[in-house]
Amino acid sequence: MAKLTKSQTLAALSDATGMAKKDVALFMDKLTELAYKQVKSAGEFVLPGFGKLVKVARAARQGRNPATGETITIPAKTVVKFRVAKQCKDALL
Repeated sequence: MAKLTKSQTLAALSDATGMAKKDVALFMDKLTELAYKQVKSAGEFVLPGFGKLVKVARAARQGRNPATGETITIPAKTVVKFRVAKQCKDALL
């Protein structure tokens, strides 16, 4: 089965809920906006039964330049990770 595009996802949600595609699109945009704000300010955003986005500090580390083999320092940075909820894992696996 092919993966769903954004428009296919919106159409499927529209059919399942009886809402207009425009309303579903607005809801998805606002949910995304809320998730970004929450992760940026609080460090995580939880979507119950699905998982959570978590902001994680990654420490500096040593790496290797593949072209020259030279050892380089990879600087510390903040990354966002998605952690799948147990309920979701159980349903899918």
